[in-house]
Amino acid sequence: MNSQANTGAQADFSIHPATVIGRVSLAVASLEQQIEFYQTALGFQVHWRAAQQAGLGAGGADLLQLIEAPNLKRYRGTTGLYHCAVLFPNRRELARALARLRALQYRNHPTDHIMTKTTYLDDPEGNGIELYCESPEDGRFTIEDNDFVTRRADGTLSDGREPLDVAALFRHLQADDKLDAPLPPETRVGHVHLHVRDVPAAVEFYHGIIGFDVMGYSATFQAAFVSAGGYHHHLGLNAWQGAAAPPPPADAVGLRHFTIDLPNQAALDAVAKRVAAAGISSELLPEGLLLRDPCANGVLLRSV
Repeated sequence: MNSQANTGAQADFSIHPATVIGRVSLAVASLEQQIEFYQTALGFQVHWRAAQQAGLGAGGADLLQLIEAPNLKRYRGTTGLYHCAVLFPNRRELARALARLRALQYRNHPTDHIMTKTTYLDDPEGNGIELYCESPEDGRFTIEDNDFVTRRADGTLSDGREPLDVAALFRHLQADDKLDAPLPPETRVGHVHLHVRDVPAAVEFYHGIIGFDVMGYSATFQAAFVSAGGYHHHLGLNAWQGAAAPPPPADAVGLRHFTIDLPNQAALDAVAKRVAAAGISSELLPEGLLLRDPCANGVLLRSV
């Protein structure tokens, strides 16, 4: 994805190209209900559980942390999580995930972005989820002249939001595929998409300080994409809740923070140095450096 629009943010450095998005931490009203959903509907495994917290994933590092607190509720029109995107290793595993949701009659919205195949859904507490796999052989999307442009591999144009051919996807399934099997171990968090109230300010933070490269920006659509190492996007940033969108109140369910995983301590130190130089408040925790973006979205920087 390439951008021909200028956000005003220019950086002469980039975050380490091996940087990825790690665990997403959610505040939840019902730990039991959320664990049941992520296990039954999506195939997550419970890695650990202690008091009112649990770590879930695909058998390796945690992909999701759930923390229950009393009297939480869902607020609308705030900054925070638009969706957490779970990346499957191939079309077969995405097909298994969609077939599982269909068998459970769980509402979701299969979509063909051409360069990715995906479906969207919400968990029981309203947290947005994207399930996807890469399909760059089918084409790609860019931002040109402040507009999203999607081209199929044969050069024809798409709106990039076509209905997914689910029947074709299901042909990747094999007779012995079990719909209730856990997530394949290669599954990871591919990206996180955030609600912000000011896209240029968010780009200045994630690009101008953290160091992600700008892969696309559209003032018309009030959205931007940033990434490390040339990936189409590790973070999506949109102002679709409005320029006056406040951060969620303290008693809100939803995003507590997401993790940016850097490949070594030197890469983490480089980002931490820029954060300190910018005068951004942060908290050093045993697992990493916790800070907040200009819209109060929690960000945990750590080396892995």
